[in-house]
Amino acid sequence: MTISSSEDKKTDQKKPVSRKKEPQTMEELLAQSDYPIRGLRRGDVIEGTVTEKTRRALFIDIGAKTEGIIFDRELKEARDLINEINIGDKINVVVGMPENDSGQIVLSLKKAALDRTWEFFEEKLKTSEAFEVAGKEINKGGLIVNVRNIQGFIPSSQFSRALIGRVANLMGQTVKVKVIEVNREKNRLILSERAVSEAEMLAAQKGVLDTVKVGDIFEGKVTAVMPFGLFVKIDFGEDKKATFLEGLIHISEISWERVEDVSKFGRVGGQVKVKVLAVDDKSGKLNLSMKQLTPDPWAKIGEKYPKDKPIKGMVSRITPFGVFVFLEPGIEGLVHISKIPAGVTPGVGDQLNCFIDSIDPENRRMSLGVVLKAKPVGYK
Repeated sequence: MTISSSEDKKTDQKKPVSRKKEPQTMEELLAQSDYPIRGLRRGDVIEGTVTEKTRRALFIDIGAKTEGIIFDRELKEARDLINEINIGDKINVVVGMPENDSGQIVLSLKKAALDRTWEFFEEKLKTSEAFEVAGKEINKGGLIVNVRNIQGFIPSSQFSRALIGRVANLMGQTVKVKVIEVNREKNRLILSERAVSEAEMLAAQKGVLDTVKVGDIFEGKVTAVMPFGLFVKIDFGEDKKATFLEGLIHISEISWERVEDVSKFGRVGGQVKVKVLAVDDKSGKLNLSMKQLTPDPWAKIGEKYPKDKPIKGMVSRITPFGVFVFLEPGIEGLVHISKIPAGVTPGVGDQLNCFIDSIDPENRRMSLGVVLKAKPVGYK
């Protein structure tokens, strides 16, 4: 038997008993654990894990003292994304409110939804897969559409021939399209309806387009006369469904002379000879020229119109700063108002005796003086 001394008993009585204080709040509980606490600020982008998904809310573990929640308007705006994600998925969220009146951490999926949407379009561009969009608004260039809360644009040139002139009927309607351009930084999404409805024809045209080179010369048929130029169709064989290309002769490429009325140089159904200036692989269109098939009248202008040479021309235009005199197609000279003698009032169509004052071939400008029988006082 072991007998304790009185000293030992005194020592035992003085020894304090260690008791760990029980946590009274969630903060104290987390402080005693190894669970990291994350400080949150509005606008923080955080990766979280989906823990619960209901019709009214989405709960996400973001490593904070409570789970984050997405609900109400945010839930509706990100519905497409929410339908694709499952419990356990990792996803980036934005802190909308570190703590609301109910103590909840309110999160936003806008950025994640937007990123996922652009990824969707980028994938469609790679795979060339068609999908449906809804017509929203018409403008002079084409149709604005709405798809996954992003505005896309279908240019007029990207509609099939069957829809030309009927694009307005697509307002509020769905149409199948393919993506032809995506630029996330510029918020630019360009779509094509004809890439779906005329896919077979476009594939055949692509084969023909690959054979066309800048400088090639063709005979074509005018399909439309517009204020800015002529549209021309070029056939490449008997099968017109698959072997024709379209192009534009811009007003600046119709003639070396000034063109004010395009209809004077072509009519619908009329034949024209054209030269290829450029091949647009993206749109499958050609940039064409008529004037490049004729000599440039300015090429040797200095030889034909040397300084001080007397000439006779017809007044073609009158402006506040002088009159223009037509010498030949593509060549006009200006008689500045300061060079018109007092009492002389030229009219459009009048013949005027002039002389070459100066020529600027690079800028295609010619300055003329008026030939006088007697030099008036004050004439410069």
